[in-house]
Amino acid sequence: MKKIVLWWSVVVLLLLAGGAWAADIALTTVGQSPDAVMVKVLLKRLGVEAVYEPLLKAEALGAEKVLIAVVGGSTKGLGAAGINADDEKARTVSLLDAAKGKGLHILVMHVGGEGRRGSLSDVFIQTAVPYAEEIILVQGANADGLFTKLAGTTPLVEVASVSAAQGPLGDVLKRWHVMP
Repeated sequence: MKKIVLWWSVVVLLLLAGGAWAADIALTTVGQSPDAVMVKVLLKRLGVEAVYEPLLKAEALGAEKVLIAVVGGSTKGLGAAGINADDEKARTVSLLDAAKGKGLHILVMHVGGEGRRGSLSDVFIQTAVPYAEEIILVQGANADGLFTKLAGTTPLVEVASVSAAQGPLGDVLKRWHVMP
């Protein structure tokens, strides 16, 4: 009986680990807002698996091909994570440096629109956008032109709503060969 329980435990662990190894996409929040969960839903609708980790660290990057960094500052989220804005900024720089060094495609998204902008979010936007290979925003996020200024020649797509981001997200993932 013990052998059967041990065998099934190993099978379950391998299945769980195999799912993480199979994912081509790492998804994280930059600023600890809940907005990355909405992007996770879009990925699910596209039929794409992603490893979602709100506090993803550089050393946890594996064989992924894409890092999606969803930017949006939340004091509540930072508090729940037990970190402050400086800790989050340092985690972000370390993670994005590692992703760039490993050759991952980096997509920066901001899906909170104008309502998720402010001085806290702006710190994370200024930190993450320079690493982006492409950027997807919900209307209102770029009302002051900050994304345009930081993006320079980086492709930037602005959509009407979170759900409208699904099409451009799918297009980017197809170009990056992580989606058929």
